[in-house]
Order: sequence, then C-alpha cells, then structure tokens
Amino acid sequence: MADRSAPGPQVGIRVADERDVGALAGLRRAWLEERTGSPVEDPGFEAAFAQWWRVELPRRTFWLAEVGTARSGYTAVGSINVVEIVHMPRPGARGGRIGHVGNAFVLASFADRGVPGALLGAAIEHARMRRYRRLLLAPTAGSAAFYRRAGFVSSGESLLVLDPSTLPAPAS
Repeated sequence: MADRSAPGPQVGIRVADERDVGALAGLRRAWLEERTGSPVEDPGFEAAFAQWWRVELPRRTFWLAEVGTARSGYTAVGSINVVEIVHMPRPGARGGRIGHVGNAFVLASFADRGVPGALLGAAIEHARMRRYRRLLLAPTAGSAAFYRRAGFVSSGESLLVLDPSTLPAPAS
C-alpha cells in the first residue's frame, strides 16, 4: 500500500518480518529520542528489542512504513503493531478475538504525509480480515483526536475502541 497523495518519495506499508527487526528497533529508539530531544545511550537496546520481538511475534503483527526503491534501498519511517487477544470460550458462547493497537510511531518529518493514516488503515484492514470483534488502544493525549477521526470511540476512562465491521470496505 502506498500513499500517492503526498509529495516527495512514495511511502509503502507492509507487514514487517525478521529482516526488519533492526529497522523497528531504530524507530523505537527514534521515538524516544524525538520526545527527549537527545540521543539515548543504550548499547544493548537492539539486542533486547530483538529478543522481545521473537517472544511477541506469535501474537503480534507489525507493519512498517518505508520510503525508497529496490534500487536505492528503503528507509523505515514509521510502524504500528496489533496484539491479537483470543478470548476464552465459555459454556454457551465461543471465544472471539480482539486486537490491541500499540506502539504507533512515525518520524516527525513524515507525520503530515498520510503515513499515520496508512499505518492505521493497514491495522484496521487486518482486524477486518481476522474478524476481530473490536480494536482497542490507549491513545496519548496528542493522538486521541487522530484515532477518533478514524472511528474509534471512548470506552472507559483511557481506552478507545473500534468495531472494524462497522466501517466501509476500503477502495481498491
């Protein structure tokens, strides 16, 4: 999926795989450094991230936003992930699945190019395909309006929820 409306390099969105662990760790580091305004020294972070990735991979789907070409190479500019939670069945009712959206981040220089919406769109489409009953997230104060514009509504004090089946199918 590419954002064709934004000027500049085309942004592609795809499911991340093992080859992307370094890029995802780099984005996680960039997230903190953008917020603190300075580099964070932690030489063991990338190894710790890779270990976390392997533990979480069976229940998480990660998407990566990147710019570039096959010839010049690609640069990661954003990511998002969804944790799949399978509810335990009970007598008289079968379990269902929900998704918890987390760790959404886009480099500040790409935040106004449609990248956040494209990443969230990929997560919502995944939820539709997997027939999740709902998507949940705990937004930051600054991101709540973005998620509300995408159809999420308040659920409790700090959560937003979306029933993916209520949204129109994306245009092909």
